[in-house]
Amino acid sequence: MEARVSQSLQLSSWINSDKVVRKPSGLLRFSEKWNEKPRHRIVVSCHLQPRKAARSDRRVQLKVSCSSQNVQASVLESGCFSASIDEIETLKNKAEEVEEYLDGRCVYLVGMMGSGKTTVGRILAETLGYSFFDCDRLIEQAVGGTTVAEIFELRGENFFRDNETEVLHKLSLMHRLVVSTGGGAVVRPINWRHMHKGISVWLDVPLEALAKRITAEGTKSRPLLHGESGDVYDKTLKRLTTLMEKRGENYANASARVSLENIALKREKDVSHITPTEITLEAFETLEVLVMFCFCYALDM
Repeated sequence: MEARVSQSLQLSSWINSDKVVRKPSGLLRFSEKWNEKPRHRIVVSCHLQPRKAARSDRRVQLKVSCSSQNVQASVLESGCFSASIDEIETLKNKAEEVEEYLDGRCVYLVGMMGSGKTTVGRILAETLGYSFFDCDRLIEQAVGGTTVAEIFELRGENFFRDNETEVLHKLSLMHRLVVSTGGGAVVRPINWRHMHKGISVWLDVPLEALAKRITAEGTKSRPLLHGESGDVYDKTLKRLTTLMEKRGENYANASARVSLENIALKREKDVSHITPTEITLEAFETLEVLVMFCFCYALDM
């Protein structure tokens, strides 16, 4: 028997209040012009409606609308990550230099699971004055709060990937976003068509460092790391190596690459000791070179 299912979810993300204008319906849409005004928390409501279907593996459709709400805290001020006053000031200065040339384009972070896309993405978004979205969290909420691991187990990877593509499509229609993508989002060419509407950045972390980090955090929430017996670190490294062999060329499609090995060499420290702040600073430097090149190229055309 066919059934129509309707669900709603809300995410909150930082954005300048002038970036949205109210439509007659009461919803908010993004404005194309930005001014310097006080910042507010934007609560983004995603109304999800699966298409009519007798099967349970249909993709859910994502509608994004926004409403504003005052708040007092921010990522930089909340102590969610460690950074000195000088580092925060440098981040803000770098963001100002890059933001003008981004011209509202979205930034998509790609990379292997555990590479720090969500943490770095939040810092990038905060300093740029962009909104932040995590694709995995959007998908989880779209299916009623089910975790990624549960989605893989109950509905399969194809169901997850279909919804991932739908989410990326909807986000690609918006502006001034930093988006943390899932580790496997790079495999489907259609996802790159969506992400190439903005700028993509590959966070490239050595597999050994990734395996240590994931092992320390636990692999329960990582569905692609399940099902193998033996030492947790060894099997994690083995699986990551296999995934990297399949996805390496896909990650290389990104507009820019941030290599933690290079950061470690420059700062003369172990990769495992690199902080999210240092990764974000490197991302800004990489973005600065990229957007300036694109800007100059456009002037020569």
